Amino acid sequence: MRILAATFACLALSACGLSPMYAGGGSGEVARGLAAVDVPPIAGRAGWLVRGELNDRFGAAGDSTPRYRLDVRLDDNLEALGILADDTVSRERRTLRARYQLVDASTGEILLDATEGADAGIDVVSSEYATIAAEQTALENLAREIADRIVTRVALTLRQQ
Repeated sequence: MRILAATFACLALSACGLSPMYAGGGSGEVARGLAAVDVPPIAGRAGWLVRGELNDRFGAAGDSTPRYRLDVRLDDNLEALGILADDTVSRERRTLRARYQLVDASTGEILLDATEGADAGIDVVSSEYATIAAEQTALENLAREIADRIVTRVALTLRQQ
């Protein structure tokens, strides 16, 4: 009975028309599209981190002639949240927001215009070095998260093309 149910489930799934986004691996349609995305320099340290993460993900399928350009603008904000009675900060929040556009390089048509954002909480401790290290680590993690989200949205857009 279990074998019959498993067989039926496999047949039902194969008839639904779903296909993996990254079908074909590095030579698949989406992977080739991602490899054809050029990311111009982005201002600031956060921009350098996000651009590096994006290039790592887009270049995974190999070099290709850029057919698309991804314009990214970032807003990096660090604000105090917890203020103690003696006016010292005990908690900070780092927020990274990205506004990006995927542009067809040959026609100038905007294929995707979207925003992404992420934030992280940081404990402010008595060691200034530890606090600065935590702020930098938070920025690196946020850059990685923003890049992952952007690549997913770009892949979905390219898949629909």
